[in-house]
Amino acid sequence: MITRQLMPQVGELMKYFPIVYVGGPRQSGKTTLLRHLLPNLPYANLENPDTQLFAQQDPRRFLASFPQGAILDEAQRVPHLFSYLQGVVDGNRDLRFVLSGSQNFLMMEKITQSLAGRVGILNLLPFSWNELPEEIQHTLSSEQWAFQGGYPVIYDKSAPPSLVYPNYLDTYLQRDVRLLQNVGDLAQFNRFVRLCAGRVGQLLNLSTLSKDADVSVNTVKSWLSILEASYLVYFLQPYFNNFNKRLIKSPKMYFTDTGLLCYLLGITSAEQLSTHYYFGNIIENMLLMELYKSRVHQGIRPQFWFWRDSNGNEVDLLIEEDGALKSVEFKASQTFNTRLFSGLAWWQQTSGVPPDYCAVIYLGEQEFETAHGRLLYWKNAKM
Repeated sequence: MITRQLMPQVGELMKYFPIVYVGGPRQSGKTTLLRHLLPNLPYANLENPDTQLFAQQDPRRFLASFPQGAILDEAQRVPHLFSYLQGVVDGNRDLRFVLSGSQNFLMMEKITQSLAGRVGILNLLPFSWNELPEEIQHTLSSEQWAFQGGYPVIYDKSAPPSLVYPNYLDTYLQRDVRLLQNVGDLAQFNRFVRLCAGRVGQLLNLSTLSKDADVSVNTVKSWLSILEASYLVYFLQPYFNNFNKRLIKSPKMYFTDTGLLCYLLGITSAEQLSTHYYFGNIIENMLLMELYKSRVHQGIRPQFWFWRDSNGNEVDLLIEEDGALKSVEFKASQTFNTRLFSGLAWWQQTSGVPPDYCAVIYLGEQEFETAHGRLLYWKNAKM
């Protein structure tokens, strides 16, 4: 098993909370991590029909069958179990239950209603680059990593992406989408997901997406909430501090895994990705998610934003952290050019953010300081 950065965080939260929830997209490695980390805790998968029926029909007896606590996988399948779980942990402070789930909306709704103050919350996303062993890293170019993505089955079992992602999408549509909302036409929803892939890294325009998908704006909002709740997409919100400019207020949409993104865009190889017209957007997505995952897997809730004014001036990523505002530009180039820093030079004049808090992350291997910030090789980049 490949070690995950989240492992120490699970143990740390279990010291202080009777319940720990580990969320994340389907097949991101939650079950493997928890069963490896907590081998002495019994395990119950609530997607199993018999287990699910037992928990639904007799929740008190079901929980009583775990006198030392348990790992309850896909716990959102039996949401009313949470109310009973509250009473169980309140009655015995030595108990420890670990919940996992792949639908953030359903889980968080029940957690806030029934388990507030009793649960520590973590998320496990697909592998970040830094989690891969060196012997795997050495075999992957930037393009290959972006094309394959980080789902564990590709690395634990050497499964080809061409098999992984079609089956992943089918499973997602049949299980998660039907559970989150009664989507009548899964083929239309499938097409909608692909339309979203074609807007990666772009400002979200609900009206044009509605028109292209041939559904109402309200349906678009509902379906986007499904993608976000099941950890498939991430919305980067605009930064609203007014630097004396009229600001863009729409979020930008990214995918939590670029392997799935490439599949949705019809990209079938790393070589094809290199010449694809969305290459820059996909690399931006990859670099953004590396910074995002590195924080999420440390139990940190990232404060990420972007900034763009009505004249098109833009900074790809702003990070609010430790009382500072850090500024990052992502570039798909492998070659240094002073133009890489033109956006940050403008930004520093506008915002007053000093060069020490600015960086360009790119695909090249050179690293050095410039008058407008640091140039960072993406495989080593830390912000």
